[in-house]
Amino acid sequence: MTSQTIANTPTPDQIRRAPKVLLHDHLDGGLRPATIVELARENAYTQLPETDPEKLGIWFREAADSGSLERYLETFSHTVGVMQTRDALVRVAAECAEDLAEDGVVYAEVRYAPEQHLEGGLSLEEVVEAVNEGFREGERRARENGHRIRVGALLTAMRHAARALEIAELANRHRDLGVVGFDIAGAEAGYPPTRHLDAFEYLKRENNHFTIHAGEAFGLPSIWQALQWCGADRLGHGVRIIDDIQVHEDGRVELGRLASYVRDKRIPLELCPSSNLQTGAASSYAEHPIGLLRRLHFRATVNTDNRLMSYTSMSREFEHLVEVFGYTLDDMQWFSVNAMKSAFIPFDERLAMINDVIKPGYAELKSEWLFRQTASTSGSVDSEG
Repeated sequence: MTSQTIANTPTPDQIRRAPKVLLHDHLDGGLRPATIVELARENAYTQLPETDPEKLGIWFREAADSGSLERYLETFSHTVGVMQTRDALVRVAAECAEDLAEDGVVYAEVRYAPEQHLEGGLSLEEVVEAVNEGFREGERRARENGHRIRVGALLTAMRHAARALEIAELANRHRDLGVVGFDIAGAEAGYPPTRHLDAFEYLKRENNHFTIHAGEAFGLPSIWQALQWCGADRLGHGVRIIDDIQVHEDGRVELGRLASYVRDKRIPLELCPSSNLQTGAASSYAEHPIGLLRRLHFRATVNTDNRLMSYTSMSREFEHLVEVFGYTLDDMQWFSVNAMKSAFIPFDERLAMINDVIKPGYAELKSEWLFRQTASTSGSVDSEG
């Protein structure tokens, strides 16, 4: 093993400590099981399938892995079900920021659908204010624990509903108050993004940012519509762009027109490997398109999607990729810089995060092998002297 290999092959501890950037994470998909149980008790929510936190966590993972869309969607009915009060939203958002910071995430954009949190009498404005308060509280707690993180909110509209313009206007009103952009989510088939053109046209007129869930379940048409009709800045998932890439038996790779456009325009792909395995977009980590997309230098990023349902974290995602693709600290830095370049905060702030946080963090990790080697050889040198 060469010194270069030693320097770049990350250990699980180094993966956790590496500065990571997360662009695609759902607030209602990342709750702590113990928090769900406590919030259910406090708010008289009686629909949980389990009331023991450990058993509940297992239930979420098994339901998400079941292959049943009904059971998968049921998992979110329970998390959303306990997120209907101001205090609950503040708590969940604060714990989200804490958990991500503990995992080495230095910048995150976390999305949620305000329209799903109104059953307890909150207004859309009150939902956004509560979540923003929670993120700021979580950032503060993270600092107290020796971690640094910045969290921006993405407001999501449900594509099967008819409130996209209303949520887009809500995002625009809070754009300087913690909300960094807009998103649409939900079932792709039968609910094309073009149903919400008024929202996207409004956001473009306001010079605001938005991403669109596309190319996960439905395929190339949803990617094409998200980009060419709606004008998305990023693609939520976008994994099915692989359908427009042909790998010949001799190893030659041929890109179709859409794939070429996505790569040429540096359109960010918010790839979520573990989640894609659950939804059938890939059959294994080794066969996940991220390997080819990284090799072809698409603007690929690594994300968690739903940490609770997928039993994952940014560190776990990278551990899988390191294992199956042999990725190094250099690869991790490449993904992290890609994500930071694609974030919805101002350019100067993105540049500062890259130059002052991400690159120095990886440089320090890559230098650790030298000090381990020095320490291991210093004894033998002394004994010979």
